[in-house]
Amino acid sequence: MDTARKTIKSLIPQKLFKLLQPCYHYLLAYWGAIKYKHPSKEIIVIGVTGTKGKSSTTELITHILKADRNIVASLSTIQFTIGNKVDKNMFKMTMPGRFFVQKFLRDAVDAGCTHAVIEMTSEGAKQFRHHFVDIDALVFTNLTPEHIESHGSFAKYKEAKLSIAAAVERSPKRPRFIVANVDDEHGADFLDFKVENLLPYSLEDLELYSLHKDGVSLVLKESAIRVPLVGVFNVYNTLAAITLTQSLGVSLETIQNCLREFPPLKGRVEHFKTSPEAIKQTTVVVDYAHTPDSLTQLYEAFPEKHKVCVLGNTGGGRDTWKRPEMGAIAEKFCDEIILTNEDPYDESPEKIVEAMQKGMAEEAPVEIIMNRREAIRKAISLSPDGGYVLVSGKGTDPYIMGPNGSKVTWSDADTVQELLEAVPTEGE
Repeated sequence: MDTARKTIKSLIPQKLFKLLQPCYHYLLAYWGAIKYKHPSKEIIVIGVTGTKGKSSTTELITHILKADRNIVASLSTIQFTIGNKVDKNMFKMTMPGRFFVQKFLRDAVDAGCTHAVIEMTSEGAKQFRHHFVDIDALVFTNLTPEHIESHGSFAKYKEAKLSIAAAVERSPKRPRFIVANVDDEHGADFLDFKVENLLPYSLEDLELYSLHKDGVSLVLKESAIRVPLVGVFNVYNTLAAITLTQSLGVSLETIQNCLREFPPLKGRVEHFKTSPEAIKQTTVVVDYAHTPDSLTQLYEAFPEKHKVCVLGNTGGGRDTWKRPEMGAIAEKFCDEIILTNEDPYDESPEKIVEAMQKGMAEEAPVEIIMNRREAIRKAISLSPDGGYVLVSGKGTDPYIMGPNGSKVTWSDADTVQELLEAVPTEGE
């Protein structure tokens, strides 16, 4: 199918191809819905959109609904789950095309699932992958600049996100819900749709919240809720999940009990530590942060810690504007910085790194190591006893993408674990 698509694209003039693309994607979405017999009509569908926090919020909602004795399917950047069956997302995209979403929903229905929680992206919306999916509820997390080259402007990027809310308004399901973060300047726009339940959420809803080195605490309606996720961004993600699931009838007591045991999220502020016998104690954090705002929030989650930061967060061919800004953020928060390769695609990886370095002062504590594995190894060696190494940009991405569609199998987590195991122990 991909080969045929490339052949067709090469034969059709580029301007005509771009003109026909929306129709092409729309027809694919329609065909997929027919092929799999409109499965969204038979299951409660919950969409999660925004720039940051989509995957975490999707997993939080899924965890809560399962604790409330529902059979749940979830589709996210991290993984695809149907009931107890879990598969890693190896597509390097959140909403794969070619009928994937429709087939996923049909498989979920056939497995007896009552709910499907789907992370919905602007790229997916741009290609109509949410069309012909009857959505019951949508959660909006936040909106900051991303994928600007792909969409053409921030306004068009936002328009793609809002088209998902418009799909909820068009949905024949009843009742419908839109949950939106009104601390975000764009949140109110997601509540400007005609559905039965418009549900804003804000930190002001909480009597109190606290940030800890190993989690966050929230006090909501006089109930204390502890979640083993760090950073204020996870306070927001948790509050989004609570707002939605309570509106669906889950008790606060159930939410309180299950979130205490929430499992670690792969590639999302995921912690790895040296063994207790190692000559020094180092914590390595692997995170997907790949926008200026998410990188800032990641670094802010570890105040007063010595931070060695491995930074490669700007893939080739996209969002070139953010490269010097990411470098400047790293200089502001990190004690030492290592710039490295990530996903250059058809660009020169050295030029990408040079653009990031332009955001730093000449005297910034930065080193360039293009081999990502060696960059992580060096960062671990530089970290003092009790220090932190923050490896950002890829999260659970399974490949390093190179020129002409080439890819190399990769895992930040596996690399970190292997390198930490090699740290000498006492007596060696």
